[in-house]
Amino acid sequence: MVKTGFDNEKYIEMQSERISERINEFGGKLYLEFGGKLFDDYHASRVLPGFEPDSKVKMLMTLRDKAEIVIAINAFDIEKNKVRGDLGITYDLDVLRLIDAFRGIGLYVGSVVMTQYSAQPAAEAFQRRLESLGVKVYRHYSIKGYPSNVDYICSDDGFGKNEYIETTRSLVVVTAPGPGSGKMATCLSQLYHEHKRGLKAGYAKYETFPIWNLPLKHPVNLAYEAATADLDDVNMIDPFHLEAYGKTSVNYNRDVEIFPVLNEIMNEILGHSPYKSPTDMGVNMAGFAIFDNDAVEEAAKCEIIRRYYAALCNLRKGVGSENEVNKIELLMKQAGTDIENRPVIKAALDKEAATDGPACAIELPSGKLISGKTSELMGAASAMLINSLKELGGIPDDMHIISPLIIEPVQDLKVHHLGGHNPRLHVDEMLVALSICAATSPVAELSMQQLEKLRGCEAHATVILSQVDVDVFRKLGVNLTCEPKYQTKKLYHS
Repeated sequence: MVKTGFDNEKYIEMQSERISERINEFGGKLYLEFGGKLFDDYHASRVLPGFEPDSKVKMLMTLRDKAEIVIAINAFDIEKNKVRGDLGITYDLDVLRLIDAFRGIGLYVGSVVMTQYSAQPAAEAFQRRLESLGVKVYRHYSIKGYPSNVDYICSDDGFGKNEYIETTRSLVVVTAPGPGSGKMATCLSQLYHEHKRGLKAGYAKYETFPIWNLPLKHPVNLAYEAATADLDDVNMIDPFHLEAYGKTSVNYNRDVEIFPVLNEIMNEILGHSPYKSPTDMGVNMAGFAIFDNDAVEEAAKCEIIRRYYAALCNLRKGVGSENEVNKIELLMKQAGTDIENRPVIKAALDKEAATDGPACAIELPSGKLISGKTSELMGAASAMLINSLKELGGIPDDMHIISPLIIEPVQDLKVHHLGGHNPRLHVDEMLVALSICAATSPVAELSMQQLEKLRGCEAHATVILSQVDVDVFRKLGVNLTCEPKYQTKKLYHS
């Protein structure tokens, strides 16, 4: 059972106050570059137990009367149909999803800005689509020599060519579907245009990780490196902060590398730079809300192990690299952990050895390990889930909670009508069958009631599971990892 170590309410209060202070420091207008995920920040909730996945949104809700959202999307990403790996949807569709999500909770979306626009046909089509839906769209262009040619950037031929985004609120949150979307350039372009109009405005950055006031090699910061291992990001001591204040703080390489240029751009636009270091630019208060460092360290170490297995599986699928795997191996050593610190791994492998077939294991909130094996009726993941629901509900292990009268027709449908080759029930199919049984069976209904208790549990499979199974476990809040091997020797795996 993961111990709570993060005070979420304190964090929301401190974070909203800090942003309000920064707005006032700049005379009442702030462009806030919002890094990371605004919605569903499950990485933060895993490494900071107690942090809620929607904490950032809740924080913004306290500032909703001041805030408006600008969503940036790179026009080249539209053209390339770039896909968000966690959601499996293209960046342009994610913009629509984000607009709906913000509006759904009462946050004002002012506009969308297409960055690095150069008349890409797909980008123009997307602009027409947005405008037909009543969304304002602005175009920002590629700037020759960006970001090093400061004089050219801060001229009528640089930022001056970009369309000025009309905003009405004191806090303008600039967010995006993913990295490389041009959030920082959008903020700086707006500063240029505001200054040309004689208006006061400032820029700040909000990134949850790395946490600047934790040690460089703290497991939480190492877990961030593991999460971004494919990007070659590294945490480092902020040398500018150390020189200016004689204090150590942690930042990451890209912000440190770009700071001298950013500083010069702000000098050029504002006549002076309000910041002496990349750390100064940030407003993140997460480190102040940690109240149990041991709990947070343990959670972060577990996350590094999960990232290691994800990298191994990506390598097996042909979408990862050995460099990524090796980097996370090193991070595990630096954090003082290894795979033995995650008991579900050994439990799953022991079950596989005993049954000579794919197996899964899960660690329940009590700490008890429950496993499942592959059978004629169900895959190992489905069996493990059924067994865990029985354990949580106090249901005898030998009692059937899904009637064969339900399972057999589903198998017949899969094989004889839908052309499937595997009659075993995937996790989603098993849950549908269980929910049908729950309409008439009190035991099945009792089992369904246990599902919410699985959130935050650790699980491991001895083979790479289907994407369907992976998605269901993600929705249930189960932290799943897999061994980097397939159940069959086929070349195509759905």
